[in-house]
Amino acid sequence: MATDDGRGVDGLDARLLAELDAAPRVGVLELSRRLGVARATVQARLDRLVARGVIATFSPTLDPVALGYRVTAFATLEIRQGRGRTVLEHLNAIPEVLEVHTITGQGDMLCRLVARSNEDLQRVIDSVTQVAEIVRTSTVIALTNPISHRVLPLVTGERVSR
Repeated sequence: MATDDGRGVDGLDARLLAELDAAPRVGVLELSRRLGVARATVQARLDRLVARGVIATFSPTLDPVALGYRVTAFATLEIRQGRGRTVLEHLNAIPEVLEVHTITGQGDMLCRLVARSNEDLQRVIDSVTQVAEIVRTSTVIALTNPISHRVLPLVTGERVSR
């Protein structure tokens, strides 16, 4: 949470981010009331956090399960050397590929996939592996998500219960 290196956030920023995390639709005026600071201060802090990339988006967080995609899986892909861009373009065209990370270790890319069912997951995997640049895949199905994606504990240094 330190600010002397120019990358951290101070106490007010941390409180502001915690309020936004708890109530993403809250307005600037309400934030200023909750934090006990001027509206202009909140707006300036928000603008600075956005400019620095700390706040990446104000978009709603969509839940794949609520959209009918009840199966989550992770696929590790081994790709032919130098063919990463081709594979990324292919994966980007598949809606069920939610994330791709380049990784170290046994594979080259780790993909988070969703599907409507186990049978549908087979279709998604077949779609993913349609390009010759992918040499091998290994897929695991997630059973539960006991800790969902979170970033706020990095800001507050505290455990956050959801």
